[in-house]
Amino acid sequence: MPITTRALNRALLARQGLLERMRLPLPGVAERIGALQMQYWPALGPALWSRAHEVAPGSPWHAHSTGDLVTGTLLRGTIHTVTPADYPAYAAVSAASKVGSFRAGPEPEIGELLDLVREMGATPRPVADLVAAIDAWVVANPGVLSGREIELQRLYRWTSVMMRVGFVRVPAEGVWSKRTPLLFALGPVKEFPPLPEALDFVIRRHLGAFGPAAAEDVASWIAWNITPVRTALEAMTDLVTFTDDDGRTLYDLPGAPRPGEDVEAPVRLLPWFDSSLLAYAPGRRTRILPDAHRDHVYVKANGQLKPSFLVDGKVAGLWTMTTAKGGAVTLILTPLEQVPILAKAELVAEAKRLLEFTHPDAASHEVVFRG
Repeated sequence: MPITTRALNRALLARQGLLERMRLPLPGVAERIGALQMQYWPALGPALWSRAHEVAPGSPWHAHSTGDLVTGTLLRGTIHTVTPADYPAYAAVSAASKVGSFRAGPEPEIGELLDLVREMGATPRPVADLVAAIDAWVVANPGVLSGREIELQRLYRWTSVMMRVGFVRVPAEGVWSKRTPLLFALGPVKEFPPLPEALDFVIRRHLGAFGPAAAEDVASWIAWNITPVRTALEAMTDLVTFTDDDGRTLYDLPGAPRPGEDVEAPVRLLPWFDSSLLAYAPGRRTRILPDAHRDHVYVKANGQLKPSFLVDGKVAGLWTMTTAKGGAVTLILTPLEQVPILAKAELVAEAKRLLEFTHPDAASHEVVFRG
């Protein structure tokens, strides 16, 4: 069955709470919208606020302090926020990904090393301590890894070892807040689930959050080769399929929301590295990010994905925040295309509400629309 890019856009918005904010506790929102990419910690609040109804300013940090949300190195070796219940499957799939694999040869026998790292991770500590311990173990156990493997692993700060253990971030101060959590501690899993089961779970989470999606989209999101992902999708006989404008086969959960193309989409503000812009293969993100704006949103030099705003469901501009010495906070909206007058007014109102959420104690909140 054919499906248009606009229909795919409305399906994505509906699942992400970007058509109508979700009336769920934050853990329920996090499970619905998939793993939240959190390379930039201040993105957590706006990411949830844009999707959930009535989010209190401190609730994202409170959800971490109670253990309802956890943040760790997962998909593609980058930082993501998920629920503790979802963490084991994401961790297993991430450890088995191209990023989590050893790079210069077959899988080495490092069970002793993993036990050492797990023991250290029982107490929150800086990643530098873990890296130093791994380096020391490798020196004390020559021949387990090749010289080339050691060289590559040191370059990537032993990511392949870390991902096999499963770490989450915790604050050095002991209190969750806007400050980036810098310490590493063992995640909420003693043993990873079987890989086929974990892959099935993560694929279904992806389809539920970002579908309909192609095998290459899922593979890109989880940093796997496309063949095992396609094989897994084809084995899921309950899925429904569509054909996009480029003739690709897209898979979806049978009961997932797919509203009509004529559904109106409100303006929304998306934070840095928003997952909805990254959940598809590069070059396949036009359902939400127009090609004309791609290089404005994505900075290739440093891999940064800028905060953006949506008009009629697609990226139409960027936004930034500045704080003056006196405590006044300003949000600047910079359009990348002509924005209708009514949408401008809606964007200003939405931006004002976001400022009140992110900076409730600011001396003042101001929104500036440039253009």
